[in-house]
Amino acid sequence: MRIVVCVKEVLDPNAVNNLALAGKLKIAADGRTIEAAAVPRLINGFDEQGMEVALRIRDAGVACTIVAVSIGPDQQAILRQCAALGADEVVAIDPAGQELDSEAVARVLAAFVKSKGGADLVLCGRQASDDDQGVVPVLLAEKLGLPAVLFARAVDVSGQSVSVTRVTTDGDEVVQGGLPALVTVSNEVGVPRFPSAKAKMAARKVTPAAVSLADLGLSAADLVSSVELVRQQVPVVSGNCRFLQGSAAEKARELLGLLRADGVV
Repeated sequence: MRIVVCVKEVLDPNAVNNLALAGKLKIAADGRTIEAAAVPRLINGFDEQGMEVALRIRDAGVACTIVAVSIGPDQQAILRQCAALGADEVVAIDPAGQELDSEAVARVLAAFVKSKGGADLVLCGRQASDDDQGVVPVLLAEKLGLPAVLFARAVDVSGQSVSVTRVTTDGDEVVQGGLPALVTVSNEVGVPRFPSAKAKMAARKVTPAAVSLADLGLSAADLVSSVELVRQQVPVVSGNCRFLQGSAAEKARELLGLLRADGVV
C-alpha cells in the first residue's frame, strides 16, 4: 500500500497570534505578506496529524510505504521531521519561484501522485493554519478522480477498503468505502507523536528527493493563478481586563451583576 501525505510549511500560528496581540505584527511593503523575519516556520499542525494517521495505519499492521511531499523552495526542515517520524520517502517540489494559488497547488500535487503511479491513500490536513481555506484537498481529489472524505478523527484500513470516523456538528459519523481515496485529517485525531532523539539525528542525514515542475510535465502556463491575493491587513486587537475586589461572595455577586447587565445571564 502506498500512502502519500501532503505537508506544508507555515508560520508558527502561536508566534503570529502573540505578535498580533502585542501590536507588533506587520505587513510587508508588498501589502500581501507578513514580515516574518522573526517568526519561526514549522509544519502545518493538521498536516502533522495527517502523518500521525499514516503512522497509526502502519502501527495497525498494514504494510505500507509512506511518502511525505511538500511544495516550496526550502522544505528541508519539515520533510526531515517527517523522515524522523517514520516517512519512507520525502519529496520536495520546487515551484521555481512561481506563486501558486490553491488550484495550481492541487495541480502540482496531482501531477506528482500520477507520476509515481498513483496512491492507495492520500492524506491531507483539513486546512492550513496560514490561510485556513481548506480547498486544496478537495481540488486534489477532483484532479485525481478520487472520493474525498473530510474531517477525519480516525482512519482504519483493511485490505482495499477504508473506514473513516468523521467529525460533524451532530457528532461522529462513520464512512466506509474502497481504496484509493483521499482523506483530510482534523485535530480530533489527537496529539501527534514526537520523533525520538535517535530518529531526529538520523533524519539530519536525509536529503529530500528534489522534483521540478518540468519533471512533472508542467510549465508556467499550466500554473497561472486564477485567484490573486491582493492585500492583507492586521486587525486591531484590543482586550480589557477588570479585577473584582472584595471577598469571594462579594466578587461572585458583582460578577453576576455584570453578566446580567451584559445580557449573558
